[in-house]
Amino acid sequence: MTMNRNSEVDAFMETVGHPQKEAVEYLRAVILEAEPELTEQVKWNAPSFCRDGTDRITFQLKSRDVQLIFHRGVAVKDDAATFSFEDPSGLLKWRTADRGLVTFKDLDDIKAHEEAFVGLVGRWVRA
Repeated sequence: MTMNRNSEVDAFMETVGHPQKEAVEYLRAVILEAEPELTEQVKWNAPSFCRDGTDRITFQLKSRDVQLIFHRGVAVKDDAATFSFEDPSGLLKWRTADRGLVTFKDLDDIKAHEEAFVGLVGRWVRA
């Protein structure tokens, strides 16, 4: 178990009835292991990962798929129109100039793209 795991998120996840809950939990562990400086909390009724107090990645549990929103905090930043981020993995689908969505079908899909996803997370939390 990673040191940056939050017991409040653990308790929240016990109540989640998501059809891909096992995959969500797997990916949660992958993110926390890959980026030990991240902290987690429940935000928007889902696990959310912060760096230096700013939300950067948040699960979106409304979909039957496993979805994560990559963002730069709650509010749109002043530089959103000029923000640039390269995603060689192709996993990120842009929703706005500085917010993207990553979608996985299931645990097998996550494992097939895990290395690329870990690289994406590392670049994103430092962007």
